[in-house]
Amino acid sequence: MENKTENNITEIAFQIILYAGNGKSNAMEAIQEAKKGNFEESDRLIEEAGEELVKSHKYQTELLQKEASGEENPVNVLLIHSQDHLMTSMTVRDLAQEIIEIYRNK
Repeated sequence: MENKTENNITEIAFQIILYAGNGKSNAMEAIQEAKKGNFEESDRLIEEAGEELVKSHKYQTELLQKEASGEENPVNVLLIHSQDHLMTSMTVRDLAQEIIEIYRNK
């Protein structure tokens, strides 16, 4: 049985995964819209991607601040996965912005 701290870490990990996944999906959709020449929608989606990633990053920052203040956070595979998911999603968003600019300048 997990204790309260472990349950909280698991909940935070799921929030990080949720918002990071939303951001990555929006970024990928933004590329598809740019490919079709629909840059207004592409820009909207890339903006949404950023907003979702900010939400995810806030959960990560919460964990970092707690640890910096001396609170121990149990590390589990789900938390590690959530961190990986967030970093990958941020990279996808950054690359999507570059790809959109390539399509825009064609």
